[in-house]
Parts: sequence; C-alpha cells; structure tokens
Amino acid sequence: MTGRALYFSEPGRVEVRDRPVPEPGPDEVRVRTELSAVSPGTELLVYRGEVPESMDADETIDALDGTFSYPQQYGYAAVGRVSAVGVDVTDDWLDRRVLAFHPHESHFLADPEDLVPTTLSAEDALLVPNVEAAVNFAMDAQPRLGERVAVFGQGPVGLLTTAVLADFPLSELVAVDRYGRRRDLARSFGADRAVRPGEAAAALSADGADLSVELSGAPEALDEAIDVTGYAGQVLVGSWYGIKDVSLDLGGSYHRSHIRIRSSQVSRVDPDHAGRWDKERRMEYVRSWLDRADVSEMFTHRLDVSEAPKAYRLLDERKDEAVQVVFTYD
Repeated sequence: MTGRALYFSEPGRVEVRDRPVPEPGPDEVRVRTELSAVSPGTELLVYRGEVPESMDADETIDALDGTFSYPQQYGYAAVGRVSAVGVDVTDDWLDRRVLAFHPHESHFLADPEDLVPTTLSAEDALLVPNVEAAVNFAMDAQPRLGERVAVFGQGPVGLLTTAVLADFPLSELVAVDRYGRRRDLARSFGADRAVRPGEAAAALSADGADLSVELSGAPEALDEAIDVTGYAGQVLVGSWYGIKDVSLDLGGSYHRSHIRIRSSQVSRVDPDHAGRWDKERRMEYVRSWLDRADVSEMFTHRLDVSEAPKAYRLLDERKDEAVQVVFTYD
C-alpha cells in the first residue's frame, strides 16, 4: 500500500509525497487517518517561514520532536481508526477511533499511550486540541464573576475560547476580529458583541476590560489589548508571533496602570493549577465540553490532502472565507 504525507518544503510551498504504509513495531499501532485539521495559526507561520528554524517544533509531542527546519512535517490534530497492531498490543485497539497529535499523513505509527481514544464524531474529535487550548486559556485567565472580557482574534482557537468563556457568568464578552464571518460566528458562540480591530474600547464599558485575551497572532492586537484593559486588569497572551516583531506603546498610561501581562500555552498545566489539575483531568473536561457543545459552524472547507497547496493559499490569502479547514484522506 502507498500512503500520503504532507511536507512544508520551503516558505510558501507545501507538497504531498507518496510513502510506503508502515508496519507497526511490537509496541505500536498503525492509524489510518480519516480527517486532519489545519491550524491557521502556527501552521501559517510555518508555511510563511515565520518561525525560528532552530526551535523545537514541540518538545512535549513525540511526533513533533524535530525543529522547524525545512523540509518538515507539521500538524497536531489527526483523527483516524487503528488499522493494525503490533504483536505486543491487544487486539481491542483494532478499529478504534483515536485522536493523535500528529502531522498530516494518511497512515502513521504511534504508541497507544500517545493516542486519545474517542467516541466523538471525527469532526468533533478534530477540535480536541484547540478546545484543550481554549480551556487552558480560561483556566489561566481565571475570570471572576461579572468581569468584562475581550477576546482578540476569532480564528478556531479564538472562537473556541469565546465559546468556553461564554459559560462563565461575565457581565460583558466582546470578540474582536477584522473578518465579518468570524465576528458572526463569535456572536453565535456566545459573545455579547463582536467588533473590528480599533473598536474594542467603544464596545466595552467606560472602565475598560478586566481581562483581555490576545489570540489573533497579530502583534498590533497586543497593543490594543493592553490599551483597552482597565486599571489593574490582566492581559493573557496565547498568541505565538514567531519571528514577527512586536512593538508596544508603553509610554502613556501603561506605566501607572498596574496591568499584568502573562503568557499561556497548552503544552503544560500552569503551576497555579498543578496541585489539583493535570493533563488527564483537563482532557476529561474537554471531552465533556465537546459532548454538549455545537461548534460545527466553524468547519468551512473540506479538501482532499492532495489539495494542500490550495488550502494554505486559501488560509493565507482569503481569511475572510476560511475558518477551519479540514483535510480528507479518501
């Protein structure tokens, strides 16, 4: 059998290569991919060549243990069925649907311990990594009763963060994005208001946001997030800007504002929560959240993996059209 794997071959170029379908080792399983989700955040940075090539892709995920040097495979949301097992793996793994934090590839090998078995639909299971990120942002932000919150960026992660925060008893939840389609989705996911960049201050009460969450990937959005956050408020930065420069205006009111700026990222549980929470408990909540949520409107495009160059051009050049792009492997 012949499989297919997506490679980022150089900035601005992806290609799909034929590869032999691998046989599992004694302690491995082989997964045949049904769907994989494209991240319009990190993957676009990789596509554009806006990541440090010497940096580890993700030191916490075995399938991404290399650096960001070209050519490379990347991706972290693949859903499929176990199609073969090694001699030391029990047969009850066969045909189980699993999520893997794995690059875009039609067939791949994995340690069963690295897989997330799921009874969710294939599309819902694709959202597990980004819902996990959204839950992590909410945990790190720790919004209080009645707070005013602004979420900058309404790509897949931003939309899901808006949806998670909508479960909290906030007084205001404002979403910020330059694209109308994403603003409409943000409202349907629970935002009280959804506005363009530059309009967040007017959309919030006079004292500004208690909490701003920056998830746009655009450095200028961090400046606006700080600007609209009120005295002694918090700015949580979940964006990764890659090698893009971030220029902030900190010469005005910021100096006396007592605003706290902190980073948040899903690979590890913040020490603030580690006494009671670990990744397993967080994942259980993610599954339960997806069981009751309907965020299927996010899925805007399904393309065969052979059309990967078209998919990345779409995300790079026509962001007003694409939100969540999915690869199929028929």
